Amino acid sequence: MRYFPLFIDTHAAQCLIVGAGEVAARKLELILKSEAKVTVVAPQMCSTVAGYQDHPSVTLIQRPFQAQDLENKTLVFVATSDSELNASIHDLAVQRDILVNVVDNTPLCQFITPSIIDRSPIVIALSSGGVAPVLLRYLRQKLESLIPSNIARLGAFSEKFREKVKSSLAGVTARRYFWEDVLDGDIAELVEKGQEEKADKKFLEALQGAQTEQKVDGQVYLVGAGPGDPDLLTFRALRLMQKADVVIYDRLVSPAILELVRRDAEKIYVGKAKSNHSLPQQDINALMVKEARKGNRVVRLKGGDPFIFGRGGEEIQELIKANIDFQVVPGITAASGASTYAGIPLTHRDHAQSVTFATGHLKDGTVNLNWPALAHANQTIVFYMGLTGLPVICEKLIEHGLSDSTPIALIQEATRDGQRVVTGTLSSINDNPQVATLEPPTLIIVGTVVSLHKELDWFSQTQ
Repeated sequence: MRYFPLFIDTHAAQCLIVGAGEVAARKLELILKSEAKVTVVAPQMCSTVAGYQDHPSVTLIQRPFQAQDLENKTLVFVATSDSELNASIHDLAVQRDILVNVVDNTPLCQFITPSIIDRSPIVIALSSGGVAPVLLRYLRQKLESLIPSNIARLGAFSEKFREKVKSSLAGVTARRYFWEDVLDGDIAELVEKGQEEKADKKFLEALQGAQTEQKVDGQVYLVGAGPGDPDLLTFRALRLMQKADVVIYDRLVSPAILELVRRDAEKIYVGKAKSNHSLPQQDINALMVKEARKGNRVVRLKGGDPFIFGRGGEEIQELIKANIDFQVVPGITAASGASTYAGIPLTHRDHAQSVTFATGHLKDGTVNLNWPALAHANQTIVFYMGLTGLPVICEKLIEHGLSDSTPIALIQEATRDGQRVVTGTLSSINDNPQVATLEPPTLIIVGTVVSLHKELDWFSQTQ
């Protein structure tokens, strides 16, 4: 490695910038993110630099550079258009043992400014040594998307308790294991969400438990896994899946999404299919409580969104009764994913001004819905879990006023490689032989928006 990465304490640093064009302005803006005092020297100054004339950390000197400008300086940036002057200032700075950077002239740089991700007190610096700036920008964009914007809270939280942990736990290894548990767990999540009082309490409990080798209660995260395509997961869902000790997942969670779960996490399948519940709901509730009581980070991974026909409300009611901490992470619901990937807008000014979500399978196994409220023109109806009840759905909608020529679409395995879309009308769909080959998960969309499917079907053309 040619450039050794260092972080310079800027609390008392004095920085000199020679030049005051737009290139110099960018360096000025960068340095002002630190605590350094900055002097800018140049005969002419662009409007951006001139705008800092009243900044308490900036001194603007409008004249040509002089050698005495280097006195008591920690860093020097040279950004003039005069290459001979730049080289001369470089030589003078080196003679005085002052770190110097001549902008866009790597051979005359004793240091280079990296690409920075600033989440102070957490700061990440990236460098390619000036040889691959586009690749560096690409990597920075990737990291920016992966690192939570509020990670700074976690840095400040760690600083607050650093000495207490040091005095409470003997040995570097014990402290490292403890901090890893904290930063990977629910305490960190509370800090990032701004719930510091609750985080402080759990932290002190965890620290006491670490001293006595006792585990405190864990936390449950109800996470929406979306309709199936792993690219549709939220960043937060992915982060929690990779922190989990235990993952309790259902049948609608695709194998591709399960591949993203932390490798050494315990995975427990509790899927439900028609007339085949591998684990009753009350047992799932008890399982979540049991695993959290062991001190585990539990992710309850649910297809779609936990609060849209996902029994999320029932599950958190049980967690509240058991006094188990929880968080809910929304996901893209099947209606949104399926309609988008099938090229069927749920609303459209020419077709539907409202959309209704309904379940095609009630708790008692019937399809006894409020049909008069559903059977309205100019709205879209989305039925979850309605494949078995399809004949009843079509019959009741026609009976309560919808035209028998109303378009209907059945979408199987929405957003996945195996997605299938079967269309027809309320009167014809049940006679389509393709319907008999469909299997859950299949979503039903009813309304004239379905007529746009062939025109807007972008996903099947990309497969």
